[in-house]
Amino acid sequence: MYSNTGYLYDEDIETEDLTHPLTVLSCGIYRLSHQPVMPTLRPKGRKDYQLLYIFSGKAFFSFHDSRNKEVEIPAGHMVLYRPGESQEYHYYAKDNPEVCWIHFSGCQADEFLDKIGFSKSHTLFCGTSFHYPELFRRIILELQLKRPCFEELLRFYLGQLFTEIHRSQLEFSAEKYRNQKEMEATVHYFNEFFTQAISIEEYAAGHHMSISWFIRSFKRYMGMTPMQYITSIRINKAKELLKNTNCSIQEISGLVGYENPLYFSRIFRKQTGLSPSQYRKEGVPKE
Repeated sequence: MYSNTGYLYDEDIETEDLTHPLTVLSCGIYRLSHQPVMPTLRPKGRKDYQLLYIFSGKAFFSFHDSRNKEVEIPAGHMVLYRPGESQEYHYYAKDNPEVCWIHFSGCQADEFLDKIGFSKSHTLFCGTSFHYPELFRRIILELQLKRPCFEELLRFYLGQLFTEIHRSQLEFSAEKYRNQKEMEATVHYFNEFFTQAISIEEYAAGHHMSISWFIRSFKRYMGMTPMQYITSIRINKAKELLKNTNCSIQEISGLVGYENPLYFSRIFRKQTGLSPSQYRKEGVPKE
């Protein structure tokens, strides 16, 4: 598991700080690969707020207002837990999840959250954008280095994160909201059937969409084209198989949806900078 975290204090201390509009307490990024499942269970919740962003893969959450029924949350969603709310969620390695999270407090936290759309829901769809992980990384670095004025910068970056979320909600017009379910269904389909030959043209036609509209809409929601997304799923799965199995390159090629192992190797090198055999030998490059 890849993990990069930063804390305001020397350890993860949950607290309620009402002396500032916003106070960042901790922040991190998880990428699950080896560990089969990573559960989190906090029956009494925490004293602070927690915001999670599913950047890739998916995660499973249980919310009190859904009678604690486990809900699948795909990539592109923000998930919010308020102080005192029971927290229960799981990540599974087979889903290749990458999740950003932040704990914060503040006397104006509720006001900010209501403004960006969290007044009635635990989740918001914001799309898959590299802007979000970049903001989380900036926050983590400030927490780790603690340079002069870092707390002011933390408040600025958290406010910027809220503004990015708010912008995404304002840009999703009524038409885009109607199409959201279509895009979510597409993401689910690609994750389910990435081992098979997928024709973007046939998928669009089968769902009564023009190919240009489908590609444009998918890119708006996910930050990449459908084919780029399918490739990312396949390469992530190939990485997992290279690290955790003794399957040959040819076998892995077929398992992730490529009939031609030479073509697979070419795509893998283009995406990672290493051939499959080099990746298996050298392991994951340092972040």
